[in-house]
Amino acid sequence: MPEKDTIIEHLQRQGVSRRSFLKFCTLAASSMALPLSSIAFISDALAASPRPKVIWLSAQECTGCSETLLRAYDQYPVEKLLLDMISLDYHNTLMAPSGSAAEKSRLQSIAGGGHVVVIDGSIPLKENGAWSVVGGRTILDVLQESVVGAGLVLAVGNCAAFGGLPGAFPNPTDAHGIDDLINKQNKLSITAPLINIPGCPPIPEVLTGVIVNYILSSGQAPALDSLKRPLSYYGSVVHDNCSRLEHFHKGRFAKSFDDAGARQGYCLLELGCKGTLTHNACTTTKWNKGTSFPMHSGHGCIGCSEPNFWDRTGGFYKTL
Repeated sequence: MPEKDTIIEHLQRQGVSRRSFLKFCTLAASSMALPLSSIAFISDALAASPRPKVIWLSAQECTGCSETLLRAYDQYPVEKLLLDMISLDYHNTLMAPSGSAAEKSRLQSIAGGGHVVVIDGSIPLKENGAWSVVGGRTILDVLQESVVGAGLVLAVGNCAAFGGLPGAFPNPTDAHGIDDLINKQNKLSITAPLINIPGCPPIPEVLTGVIVNYILSSGQAPALDSLKRPLSYYGSVVHDNCSRLEHFHKGRFAKSFDDAGARQGYCLLELGCKGTLTHNACTTTKWNKGTSFPMHSGHGCIGCSEPNFWDRTGGFYKTL
């Protein structure tokens, strides 16, 4: 295999057609809210770009972030992005090697620098990090080693971004998100841009779009909000595009999940919906290949892309 293998060269060897490739580029443009005129630019840029090396590390997590990423695009499954468009050199759940062979793959990939580090799960500090260990080393130690020379660091899921469930009260393992480790705990040092992609789990197409943006922009981070989330996906609250928005404006609210109002699609704000406070792309990108999102399916937003959503006063069903 050529050392500087381009994306299109690798895809062609894998039997991926030009048609399938263009379908993926179309979906990527749509997820980033780019005009159709950008598809040609995206396809040309991706075709000529070398496959970025990706190291995926898992800390205190449920594997839900990896699971959701395997269930994205219908025409061009995200497995193709992970395994064909990028060089996924290390992933605890998906890789065949284990033990010393797996660690050898990671060390070989990070040796030249310029790689992408994806981390899902929170990082525990209690008992010197013993609550999350890989190969006899704490995940914090492995992470610090892996980010040296990296071109981009992605904190995927609420746990990696903000601490998530492991960091909820009473936080028995002293769990933290990546940005917190850098700026408040002084336990981690990185020089690469850090992008948070929160959610429990995050929308798979969001990670896809961020990686495509990274390739197109030659390693530059997209525009981010104050919590380091990409504005193209987290720039507005889910309430703004909710299918129940008309009922909200007309003051029609469901009083219980099975009353007549709920059956007619009334707003779920009085049943604890956090859509007015939650920045995410659920109501625009949707879930399960564009099928639906929580409010469309009859359940209020729980705010899973926001910090401390597990510890919100009153729980998920308390009226704002």
